[in-house]
Amino acid sequence: MSGKLEVLTPQNSQVIFIDHQPQMAFGVQSLDRQVLKNNTVALAKSAKVFDVPATITTVETTSFSGHTYPELLDVFPDHDILERTSMNSWDDQKVRDALAKHAADGRKKVVVSGLWTEVCNTTFSLSCMHDTDYEIYMVADASGGTTAEAHERAMDRMVQAGVVPVTWQQVMLEWQRDWARRETYDPVMDIAREHSGAYGMGVDYAYTMVHGAEDRTHHTGKTLDPVPAES
Repeated sequence: MSGKLEVLTPQNSQVIFIDHQPQMAFGVQSLDRQVLKNNTVALAKSAKVFDVPATITTVETTSFSGHTYPELLDVFPDHDILERTSMNSWDDQKVRDALAKHAADGRKKVVVSGLWTEVCNTTFSLSCMHDTDYEIYMVADASGGTTAEAHERAMDRMVQAGVVPVTWQQVMLEWQRDWARRETYDPVMDIAREHSGAYGMGVDYAYTMVHGAEDRTHHTGKTLDPVPAES
């Protein structure tokens, strides 16, 4: 039976973030770059909630690409950053060792978020699958290409090679699986409310207007009653 028939769980997964750096993001045209950052940070927060190990790798930080998004590093303030020269993360031994350490614990489903889809994500995925028995789950909406065409053709190529395409919220909810798992219910809802757009707004509305929960802000100002202006 193919391992890809198994759903993602917090126990069988690990995550790698590849080259989420300003100069790499400047070149992304396949989706809005603020949306890209939102989705990437949401995936990172999801991994932290479920104790899924995360690897962060960068390329040519000081000479070209710039530093990793601060919002991503804020989620993992103690994580090492694995610097490389190669566009293919698999060419760096530190990256291989980090993934192998977690794979040895049964985490052979590698969830990938990176820039660019057609270069760093594709070469890493093909090389990693060629050399190991790991499975690659490519987070399409937390990765970006230099054009929509470049991103889509890269996704096509990877899927043909056996990569599984996913989205960040799909991954988070697959890890949650059952709303009866109360220890992660509220943190997952917090991520949804902050990062899931209209769905998150709907959760806020349901919590406050339907269930009478307090707003999740710490606003201390008053709400002033209407005062019709004199004509």
